Parts: sequence; structure tokens; C-alpha cells
Amino acid sequence: MRGWMFGAALAAAVLGASAPRAMAQQAAPSGTLTVYTSQPSDQMAEVIKLFNASYPDVKVELFRSGTTEVMNKLQAEFAAGGAKADVVLIADAVAASQLKKDGRLQPYAEAKVGSIPKSLVDPDMSWFGTKLITTGIVYNTTLVKAPPKSWKDLLAPEAARSTIMPSPLYSGAAAIHIGTLVQQPGFGWPYVETLAKNGAVAGKGNGSVIEAVARGEKAYGIIIDYMTYNAKAKGSPVDFVVPAEGVSVISQPVAILKGTRNPEAAKAFVDWQLGEASQRQAVAQGYYPVIPSVEAPKGYPPVSSMTLMSADPAAMMAADEAMKQKFAELFGG
Repeated sequence: MRGWMFGAALAAAVLGASAPRAMAQQAAPSGTLTVYTSQPSDQMAEVIKLFNASYPDVKVELFRSGTTEVMNKLQAEFAAGGAKADVVLIADAVAASQLKKDGRLQPYAEAKVGSIPKSLVDPDMSWFGTKLITTGIVYNTTLVKAPPKSWKDLLAPEAARSTIMPSPLYSGAAAIHIGTLVQQPGFGWPYVETLAKNGAVAGKGNGSVIEAVARGEKAYGIIIDYMTYNAKAKGSPVDFVVPAEGVSVISQPVAILKGTRNPEAAKAFVDWQLGEASQRQAVAQGYYPVIPSVEAPKGYPPVSSMTLMSADPAAMMAADEAMKQKFAELFGG
């Protein structure tokens, strides 16, 4: 009898000891996670590979396009009964704030924000900045011997005729840039109108800008920083200018959509994006990190050396549709 009781007690102890491990295994994120993003496809392939090194049981399905098209797809899905995405990783806080305003985001109060600047985290913990990306000027080094120093250097007819920019009808970064620029004293819509009047053109996304300038089809472009630095590192005859007046900034926020079918994997993806491994990968891909323990990419000017243009996100969000309509009138849709 005593032997039976000892055996039962031992079995219970073993089962009790193994239960937390079993529970931990059950709690590990698994299943399918659908991510909608504006980050370039080749970079996202690397992101998914590194994420799966930590979470091998999560299958990531991806939809990738410009932020505006990502938002349009989401709106169509909301209207049809619900989004297919679990997580969004999009260019700008204005788009994320719009989703929050519409009640489409699921707050994640326990997100591991650590030392990330408060300005990059939604006060209600609905979205979280994952990178710092600035917009400045790219130029072709074989065509331009005296690089521009100012945004206003692009207004001269000979410069404007050889300038290309991304369209806010496609690119979230472009929407932030134009939205920021028109709020700046001494710029406003007259600056954008003069660019158009003097011959500047709009491509689609930032990729169309770097391609045109790298090939020498255009001498100048308005573009996000890392695309220039990446192209330069691969041998393209391009370089980047931080204009004297300052640069607009986006933070590529990540957010969980309300109604996600895989909340545990979604939370894991958010925390992973904000962690050191992901931030080091972001630096390798050419982005400024958002945590101070990770250094900026080699050769990038320090953020402290730049003027970061300020803008009112609420005003930008309210004027978004009108801004895009006016831009289309000036540059075509």
C-alpha cells in the first residue's frame, strides 16, 4: 500500500513538474499570422526568416504594397465584413492613427516598449514605431557636380525639370512628407505648386524615384534615406542630402488589428519588432533604430545632426484626402 502511495505521489510530482513545460509549449505562438506591410518585399523576406528563427511554428503570410494601397485594401475588407490581416506594419503614424480613430486596432498594453522614445509609441498602446526613416534629396553624382543644400534648390526650373518624387497617392512616406512640408513656414502649398509648375514629376513609390535617379533619367529625387544609401552601397552613382531646413520623419509603426484570429502570434510579432534582434536587422537593412542600445547604420549622419521637421498629425490626418486630391491635380493621378 505504501509502495502504491509512493508511486502515485511520484507520478503526481512528475506530472506536476512537466505541466508547466507542457503549458509553455501550448502557449508558444503557432498557426498563421497575416501581415499587411509597406516595407519592401526583399526586406520582409529577411524579416520573416529571422522572426521564424524565434517562432518556427508561426507561418507568416504577407501582403505587400504602398501604404495607401494597404489602407485601401483594409478599408475594402472592413466594408466587406472584416480584415484578413492580423498585423499591419505600415509607413507612418498618421495611417496608424486613422486606423485607431476608426476603432480598427487592438491595444497591447503589455507590449515591450522598453527604452523606445515615447514619441514613437501611441499613448493608448495601439501602435508602436519600429524605425526612424527620414525623407531628403537624392542626386545622381555623375550628373550633378554641385549638390543641392536646400529644399528650395529644387525650385529652379533647370533643377525642377530633372526632379522626381514619390506620390502620396501610393506612398505613405510621401504623404507624410507632403503633409509635413505644407505645414512648414516658408513652404506650404506654394512650394509644391512651384515644383509642379517648373517641371517636377511624380512617380509611384520611392522605388520609382531611386531607379530614375540611379539610371540618370532624373538628376534629383525626393526620397526616403535608406533607399539612397542602399543603392549607393551597391554601386549606383547616387548620394543623399539632408536639406538645411530639415527632414520629414516616419516611424513605420506596427499594430495589431482588432479581431485578429491569432492574438498570441500577433503580440509576439510586435514584441519581436521592438526587440534588439529585429532592430539590428533593421540597421543592416539601412534604417535608423528606435532603441539606443543599437547603433545607427555606418555612414549615416547622426539624428542629432539633423533638423526634424515637426507637424501636427491630427491636422495631417484631417487634411489627408484634400492633400491627395490637390497633389493629383498638380502632378496627375
